[in-house]
Amino acid sequence: LCRPVIGLAGYLEIGSPGTPDAPLAARMENPGDDVDLLVAKVEQHLASNPADGNGWNVLAPVYFRIGRLPDAELAYRNAIRILGPAADRMNGLGETLVLRNDGIVTDDAQMAFQAALKLEPNNPRADFYLALALEQSGRRAEALTAFQNIAKASPPTAPWMPLVNQHIAANSAGVPLADPPAQTAPEGEAQAQSPAAPGNPTAEDVANAGTMSEADRGDMIRGMVASLDARLKEDPNNFEGWMRLVRSYAMLKDKERAQAALQEGLKTFPAAGTEGQQLLAMARELGLDVEEVSQ
Repeated sequence: LCRPVIGLAGYLEIGSPGTPDAPLAARMENPGDDVDLLVAKVEQHLASNPADGNGWNVLAPVYFRIGRLPDAELAYRNAIRILGPAADRMNGLGETLVLRNDGIVTDDAQMAFQAALKLEPNNPRADFYLALALEQSGRRAEALTAFQNIAKASPPTAPWMPLVNQHIAANSAGVPLADPPAQTAPEGEAQAQSPAAPGNPTAEDVANAGTMSEADRGDMIRGMVASLDARLKEDPNNFEGWMRLVRSYAMLKDKERAQAALQEGLKTFPAAGTEGQQLLAMARELGLDVEEVSQ
């Protein structure tokens, strides 16, 4: 949080580009180091000057760090619209979209990260999330290659390497990640991390899985999958969740539960729709019986 707040405080001192002779801090009472007051002052300014791209640009990462994700998305989009796309802004928008969707790298988030890569090819943060998207969609061999490429291009002491290595180990071992950890991607500075939702494996869980006995590792994985199953019963409108649940049960060689999960998923996402067709296609690849449930 420190660096975005410093940027916010600096913005208050300098003011908007359109008023170089009247710094914002001179027009408003100096709020000091209180983050809420700093944010409120910039919000007050932007309410009267919504076309000030620099204001949105400094506010967006602060919103992100303090957990105001809908506001962060709006601020990033405004900054991009007014100032134009830049790698840090596209990365910030993408990461905000991921956390707003419970750790899922959605299509919109992938587009943001792909745009960031075009602007800055040497971009491990965007590479990480695009690799994570492959992992979440079940394309684990491609995900493994993508994470390995990040490792090859990074210094061994890079701060993101422990996280990248954990995903390399998980994809190499075929550990079924029941749900993505709510983690932030690699960057040169420490990122704020949102706590994982109940039942989600943390990065530490994945790392520990590699050192457990086979029985303990199996118990841990089954616990993660059971937690995902319970959450989907409460909120069945999570297509990626059903994809992961069916695949995870199949990887655990629990065909009965995989079949049941497929049937439950198809109740919300019928076979006639695009999502239902994706569920059935994956089920066929996993060797499940799709004829009866596809009727």
